[in-house]
Amino acid sequence: MLNESSPNSEENAAFGFALSEASQISEISETTKDKAILVHLYLGQHKDTENLLEFQTLVESAGVEILATLTTTRPSPHIKYYVGQGKAEEIAETVEQLGASVVLVNHQLSPAQTRNLQSLCGCRVVDRTGLILDIFAQRARSHEGKLQVELAQLRHLSTRLVRRVTHQDQQKGGSVGLRGPGETQLETDRRLIKVRIQQLLNRLEKVNKQREQNRKTRQKADIPTVSLVGYTNAGKSTLFNTITQAGVYAADQLFATLDPTLRRIQIQDVGTTILADTVGFIRFLPHDLVSAFKSTLQETTEATLLLHIIDGSDDRKNENIDAVNQVLDEIEALEIPTLLVFNKIDKLAGVEPHIERNDDGTATAVYLSAQENSGIELLFQAIQERLRSNLVHETLLLPVTAGAIYAQLKAEDCIKAEHFNDFGERIISIQVNEIQWNKWLKQFPVLLEYVKLAKWEKPQAKIL
Repeated sequence: MLNESSPNSEENAAFGFALSEASQISEISETTKDKAILVHLYLGQHKDTENLLEFQTLVESAGVEILATLTTTRPSPHIKYYVGQGKAEEIAETVEQLGASVVLVNHQLSPAQTRNLQSLCGCRVVDRTGLILDIFAQRARSHEGKLQVELAQLRHLSTRLVRRVTHQDQQKGGSVGLRGPGETQLETDRRLIKVRIQQLLNRLEKVNKQREQNRKTRQKADIPTVSLVGYTNAGKSTLFNTITQAGVYAADQLFATLDPTLRRIQIQDVGTTILADTVGFIRFLPHDLVSAFKSTLQETTEATLLLHIIDGSDDRKNENIDAVNQVLDEIEALEIPTLLVFNKIDKLAGVEPHIERNDDGTATAVYLSAQENSGIELLFQAIQERLRSNLVHETLLLPVTAGAIYAQLKAEDCIKAEHFNDFGERIISIQVNEIQWNKWLKQFPVLLEYVKLAKWEKPQAKIL
């Protein structure tokens, strides 16, 4: 799990030993396929079968073979085993009969519950949070992604350190003044994990400063950012590839991509725009992950417009929308203007690509199929409308020496009327979105002077 060596090799060796010995949620092997028993507890009378199906998909995404799925119903979790004494014994018997190497529980277990189940079953026990962390560890590719995953794993592990039967104390004996208890191995593990967490935070802070600098550069240039958000496996990466031809890995599985990707796109009447593909969200997303991926999710919090990608063919799309909004609220991005994008309509009978509008005529949702490349032009139209909501109408008097400025305006196709005065100077009327106008003001400060000059002329423009 360690990605980079610490300056102290002895400390690294001790830290590696601490993780291998103390961790009760060891990572699922990538080379040897684990065989698992799945456990799900229905709380109350309502049986949330969709939640169980999603957990099975998570397990398959982790590359684990499912031997059996055991379910039970209780009014509340059991304090010792979470699932109850009788069901815990049944799990242990099933593990022995089928030769399972891990028990995966679709709930967040306390450290004590994990240890109790592990002792009873005689194999590893991993809860939902541990499974998601393992999937993230498998999918992280960039340096920043690996640091963030390791940080989340260590924060989760720090609450699950346990005492071992042997090597409890480190002490020196045989000399006067040196006898007595030393630092326990548990304390050593905690101290080393604390040191490593601080190292990761320092390195992530450097990466965050670089991201912040890039964001400030884009803001200074008035380049809008459109961020893709949504439930995992809603088709964000497929849509991102369709729009940008970026070649980002996309597959029909949860958390197929982890590392964020940014690309430049051109939108009519808006200009250069940054499109950002972010990690997918999921119900009960571990808080350690939200905290560790704060710098990555900041691309979302700083976005000009959010594209909330929704699997239109999913029966639980409303619950998925609520789950995404909950995470957006947690990272303080819920108030950012949002355009809903219902994807995968090719799986729905009688649904054609279209734009949905509110009473004011504002585009609120787009229905499309990224896989079939259907409705993408409608998405661009809706983005264009949302980003150019503030239009600037100006009249300029351009002297004969302002050919470069005229070429820029002509290329943007924003000239609505034009004529020449008696001195051969152009008087033009333009309509352009506020973002592009502010860019030109920074590029050509003399534009404000041309606006003032135009006010002295009598408007006799002819419509082009």
